[in-house]
Amino acid sequence: MVDRLFLLTPEFILLFGAVVCVITGLSNHAAIRKRVGFIACGFLLVSAISVPFVYNSSAIETSDALFPHLGAYVKFFTAIISILLVMAAGGLIDRHYEHAVAKGKDRFHALRSSGGEFHGLLLLSVTGLMLLCEARDLIWLFLALELVSLPTYVMVAMSRWSRIAQEAAMKYFFLGAMSAGLMLYGFALIYVSTGSLVLQEISTSFEAQMAVGGGLSYFAIIGVLLSLFGLCYKIAAAPLHLYAPDVYQGAAAPVTAFLAFIPKTAGMIAIILLLSMIGWERGLPPIIEMSLWVIAVLTMILGNIGALLQQSTQRMLGYSSIAHSGYMLMGVIAGPPLGLAAVFVYLVIYGLTNTGAFATLAAITKEGHRVDRLEDIAGLYKHNPLAASSLAVSSGSLLGIPPLFGFWGKLLLFIAAISAGQILLVVIAALTSAVSAWYYLKIIGLAVLSPLTEQSQRVKVALKWPLIAAILSAIIAIGGPFALSSMIVDANQAMALPE
Repeated sequence: MVDRLFLLTPEFILLFGAVVCVITGLSNHAAIRKRVGFIACGFLLVSAISVPFVYNSSAIETSDALFPHLGAYVKFFTAIISILLVMAAGGLIDRHYEHAVAKGKDRFHALRSSGGEFHGLLLLSVTGLMLLCEARDLIWLFLALELVSLPTYVMVAMSRWSRIAQEAAMKYFFLGAMSAGLMLYGFALIYVSTGSLVLQEISTSFEAQMAVGGGLSYFAIIGVLLSLFGLCYKIAAAPLHLYAPDVYQGAAAPVTAFLAFIPKTAGMIAIILLLSMIGWERGLPPIIEMSLWVIAVLTMILGNIGALLQQSTQRMLGYSSIAHSGYMLMGVIAGPPLGLAAVFVYLVIYGLTNTGAFATLAAITKEGHRVDRLEDIAGLYKHNPLAASSLAVSSGSLLGIPPLFGFWGKLLLFIAAISAGQILLVVIAALTSAVSAWYYLKIIGLAVLSPLTEQSQRVKVALKWPLIAAILSAIIAIGGPFALSSMIVDANQAMALPE
């Protein structure tokens, strides 16, 4: 028990950080309130630094998790990417309110200040993702997933005090409740078929069912399928993807970047844990593999076609996020060892580059309002070459233009799928990637090559911290391939079974 609690050190650090952020945000001193973002980044950094010390050889040897090394990889990179996400949100929450207070046009009231709450909720959601890596049973798995999701509902609502944001938050919440219900019903059926909630015991029971009867029981198959459909919501995959464009457009850009990475990563980890109980070495049951195949294809096609039809930049990136879930499912179908390692490498690459794109959108404003139309970024290079270049590099990496980081991530997924014999799936993925070139190159062309228009002349870079986050993401997208080999080694280690 002590060893298990020791593995939760990064989570305890973030929980304490969430409390500190909330308290700091209530201070009557503006100088202290403005430091909330720095405090959140500090706790995230300490949490990341603690990971190598926590996951020592003795702690891993005594671990009874399905993948004892998983937390070392996921927790470290999650904390690092979350620092960029906090930077992308810098100056967003309470910005106009704080300006009014500073100029004497309004009085500070703790109940109207939400900066501390926002950063506290962000840390809680990241904590939920980290806790997911230590899941030993279905109850822990479900509670960790909900800890990831519940704070995000509030973050969407409070990111922009507008009717669109409130509507997006309500859609997000009710559909999230529906997906949670599907998962719970699926978990209940898994319990009925195995008599246990413990992941290791469920895996043993499934193995016995397949050895005796040649396959899983009907209750087990239906339970796994319902759980997978519920998790489709977390990763914004078909058929539970329809909420994503509305929510991504309604929320502020930094929150959208957060939604596109943290819940998606949590959903992917949950899917991998769920399918690991079946046992990839014996092959997935045909109906489950076919369901995943259909979901992946529909997600890639609908995501990319939907993005083609958009004039809203955030809505376009929202649809592209759906498509990227389809690419990752291709690695899930390929299975271990190469497929799952490719998924985890791609998650990190996607999180970094997607954050860069949304951070650029968060940094620019038009007459004090957010920039959301494609025509607004036309000629951005004339205003701010750094912002335009960062957006172009991030978009190019999301597309997979060599030699950017995103290219190597997609290449790993394609190689894994080809090695697993999923040739048709790779062909579909390649064709949909070609379709995505149209809207990604459109973003790059507008930002870098297009002349200024009447609309874009009023656009300017207003926030420095989101711009810094965008620049850092672009630098990583360019220089990241040099660290690719070590990331692959770490990802393979994360998927290593206990000896």
